[in-house]
Parts: sequence; structure tokens; C-alpha cells
Amino acid sequence: MKKFLCLVAVIALLTGCASKKEEVKREETIVIGLDDTFAPMGFRDESGKLVGFDVDLAKAIGEKLGMNVEFQPIDWAMKETELNGNNIDCIWNGYSITEARKEMVEFSNPYLQNKQIIITLNESSINSKEDLANKKVAVQKESSALDAVQQDSIVTQLNNLIEFDTNIDCFLDLEAGRSDAIVCDEVLARYVMKQRGEEKYKVLSDNFGEEEYGIGFRKADTELVEKVNRALQECIDDGTVEQIRMKWFAQ
Repeated sequence: MKKFLCLVAVIALLTGCASKKEEVKREETIVIGLDDTFAPMGFRDESGKLVGFDVDLAKAIGEKLGMNVEFQPIDWAMKETELNGNNIDCIWNGYSITEARKEMVEFSNPYLQNKQIIITLNESSINSKEDLANKKVAVQKESSALDAVQQDSIVTQLNNLIEFDTNIDCFLDLEAGRSDAIVCDEVLARYVMKQRGEEKYKVLSDNFGEEEYGIGFRKADTELVEKVNRALQECIDDGTVEQIRMKWFAQ
């Protein structure tokens, strides 16, 4: 009986130590949810490594905070569910600040400007937002592009608003001639067009509105938001953000 009780005590002690280690690990690591196809903010290079503007910025801020940064690819359509289900600690990947999202998450200070642009193939007869009437328009599911189009009066005149899992799928559908136009983040679109051949596309002067990117946290994590905001400001003040911007957006 004494041996049994000693064994139970040892197991309890080891379990307690493991729990404490897990708590320390969770405190020192911030898990970032991202769409790993969203170039140039967060995506995989030819070797499969996660790279991008937001990846570099997150690492820089993690260094300022003395925290490990772990990246977790997620289904972008489920991003807020992943966050509030504690599977990730923040959403950080070209995450546009919108009024609807403010009801679900606590945003950091904005750190990059963006707008929702309209892209067609170069030979298309579409030259304005009004020309989208009776056309098929592709957008990413649960994206700010989708929100922007749905809030615009033109949505009632579209032939179809097609939703895809990724923005790359939107580009592929456009190139295949199944959709007539894409609405997506300018930051991503300019990068993708450069990679796929800018001469194939036409960007309309009309757009679906300007916006800003921020980092989304759980409503209860106000202390973490404040820490990240301070570190973000330090990165702006010491030139780190400018260096990262030049690396990914020099042109």
C-alpha cells in the first residue's frame, strides 16, 4: 500500500510539473492563424517555407516581446471561430478592419493600408464598376472583398457572385474564362499579377473601398493587444516596419 501511495504521489507530481511547463509554454508562445496562400502577406515559397510581410512583422514583434511565434494555417472562412475556440491566439494575415469584425474580435492598431480593387482580363470590355452588371464576379469566402461587394448596390445587378476558398482560385477561374472579374485586396492582387504576368490583366480605376489591416485578438485579451501595440509602435519608430515594407513592396 505504501509503495502504491508513493507511486500515486510521484505521478501527481509529474503531472503537475507537466501542467506548469505547458502553462509557461503557452505564455511564451503566440499562435498566429493565417491563410498560407495570401501572398505577399503570408504564403509558402517554392521550398514550402512560410514567408511574407506579416510573417516578418510577426517575428519582429515577437522578438520585441520576448515571445516565440508559431504560425498555424487555417481555413480563412473559419478564422474567428478558430480564434474564439482558442485554437489560435490571433488572426494576422492581411486581416482588414471592418465594423462587422470589430463585433467579434479586438483589433490592434492598423499597420497597413489597402483597398478592394476590380481585376479583369486585359481584353475584357469591362471598364467600370457599372459594367459588372450581368457579369460573374469572383471573391474569396468570408473576405472583406465579399463584404464590400455585398454592401454595394451593384450586387443586385450581378449575374453571379462566386465564392472561392482562396484568392488564387479566383485568379484561376478568371483566367479560365468562367468568371468575368475578381474583387480582392490590392496588396495581394498586385503581387499575384506580377508573378503570373501583369500583361494578362486590367485593373479598373473604380474600386470597392479603402481599408486598413490590423491584427485580431479575442475580446478578453486586452493586455496582449496593448503589448503588441507597443511593440508595433517600436518597430515603426526604429525603422523595422519600413525595412520589411521595402523588402516586400519596393515596387
